[in-house]
Amino acid sequence: MCVKYSLSNWPAYARRLIRAGLLGIALWLVSPMNTVCAGQEEAAAADPAVAAFNERVKQYIKLRKKTEVPKLSDKNKPEQIEAQMASLQASIIIARATAKAGDIFTPDIASLIRRAIRQEFKGERLRKLRETLREAQTKGVPLRANVPYPETKELIEMPPTLLLKLPVLPKELHYRFVGGYLLLVDKEARLIVDVMPGAVPRPAISAR
Repeated sequence: MCVKYSLSNWPAYARRLIRAGLLGIALWLVSPMNTVCAGQEEAAAADPAVAAFNERVKQYIKLRKKTEVPKLSDKNKPEQIEAQMASLQASIIIARATAKAGDIFTPDIASLIRRAIRQEFKGERLRKLRETLREAQTKGVPLRANVPYPETKELIEMPPTLLLKLPVLPKELHYRFVGGYLLLVDKEARLIVDVMPGAVPRPAISAR
């Protein structure tokens, strides 16, 4: 499920180097990304919790593909694109009518993810993260599985350094923080696939 790098999704600086004829340099620049990608795939194969999580994600993608509506072109009007998104969203919700929180974020993978977040955010970094989450326009986002993510609410991008420590997701899915929760979001369908409470650790209380 790791993202493969084609010219279209290579970093902008790499594309510029390729167009300038400096292909060797560009390949050297992006090779660490492919190394990380391969490393994450190897870790998934070695860790039963990650492997099982990947399989649950794969099953969601299979279900999603069965419900997908015909693709629209860039020439379609905004209202047509919005209608398509709503149709995809409704189809997935119906297909996952019995879905509940924890179906994908099972206790074993939740424990692994919480540990990775604790390792990534400590001290000042944790304080800044919690401040960012408090100020984000996410109040009112439902913390339930298989419900729409409100279109008017902010989708906070995940820190790249944290993503390197989490199981790799297919392009259809994204991790997102809302308050102290971690959400698994289908960005195109704007749907909350699963939620995990207690994702963001509380700051340590200093002893007086």
